[in-house]
Amino acid sequence: MQIDGQCHCGRVTYHAEIDPNKVSICHCTDCQNLTGSPYRVTVLCSAEQIRMTGAPAKIYPKRGDNGRTRFQHFCSECGSPLFTSGEGGPDDWGIRWGSIRQRGELRPARQIWCRSAAPWINDIAGLPGRETD
Repeated sequence: MQIDGQCHCGRVTYHAEIDPNKVSICHCTDCQNLTGSPYRVTVLCSAEQIRMTGAPAKIYPKRGDNGRTRFQHFCSECGSPLFTSGEGGPDDWGIRWGSIRQRGELRPARQIWCRSAAPWINDIAGLPGRETD
């Protein structure tokens, strides 16, 4: 599937060819810290599947819950998280779901690091929703 995306301010942009079946929800504590939310949604892919079209993202290394170093890619202007990458290999990149324009078409297929999940995460389906301005 062809996708495109950008950071919040539009400075960093990209196109990618992804497999829509490789969308994951991660509950690890790193993803919780990086997002300020209970989990992060990511589309797994390889570096060859992504073509950067805007300004380059800023990158910093961080050792993850699994002990491996991951590189976090974000916009240096607005701070939006865009990608994660690692030590190479297939599916070693992840595109952050919130930066993808076609995100409504991408449903998660699996969850990982569930032992770190917020204890109430499975109880939110019954919460009332409301539209806000």
